[in-house]
Amino acid sequence: MTVLPPEACQTMVEVRAGVDALDQELVALLARRFGYMNAAARIKPSRSDVRDEARKAQVIANASAAAAAAGLPSGLAENLWEALVEASIAHELDRWDKLRTQVA
Repeated sequence: MTVLPPEACQTMVEVRAGVDALDQELVALLARRFGYMNAAARIKPSRSDVRDEARKAQVIANASAAAAAAGLPSGLAENLWEALVEASIAHELDRWDKLRTQVA
């Protein structure tokens, strides 16, 4: 099925096809983002470097500003990115530990 832009959808089948296709793209983007978390875990010299509250705040503020510019509901990006950044930190800590354990 051809995925239509939202404004061209006439049926729920078309809407759902678009949502499903977009979800696949989002998952691919998340996988790419977590690839950067793997790189960060490899690069950061100390485990305490993984959690950086100033950087976390900056990432969330950047997402919030982009969401506002895109006309998304207020608070949406902050809530999503809070969960995303915390999951990223947890992943990076796990990866950091595994990389150092493998070397030993």
